[in-house]
Amino acid sequence: MCTTRWKSLFLLMIVVVFPLGTLTWLSLLMKQWYQRRVRAEGRDAIKKEFLFRDFNEAFGFMSRVALRADKVDHHPEWFNVYNKVEITLSTHDCGGISSRDIDLAKFIDEAAAKMK
Repeated sequence: MCTTRWKSLFLLMIVVVFPLGTLTWLSLLMKQWYQRRVRAEGRDAIKKEFLFRDFNEAFGFMSRVALRADKVDHHPEWFNVYNKVEITLSTHDCGGISSRDIDLAKFIDEAAAKMK
């Protein structure tokens, strides 16, 4: 499901697909991962920045995410400097945000929480 269809299908998903617990999680996720227009590439994406104690912890987090991303064949764009990791998720096939981005964002949040 891509960004262009996201808003129109969101209400349908709320009513039909997601149980209450998942719906609560989805609204929290979208508040934490902010949506922005990636101007240089003309596509929509979600982005979040993570801070860790040091480079070793940041790199360990990136390793966990890399293993999951490879397993689900959906790879993030990221930037790392010392203890900071900035991750951008977008589905290139549809030029926007898809359920694959949301699923990976959930895993990334869980992985970051385990590091603390």
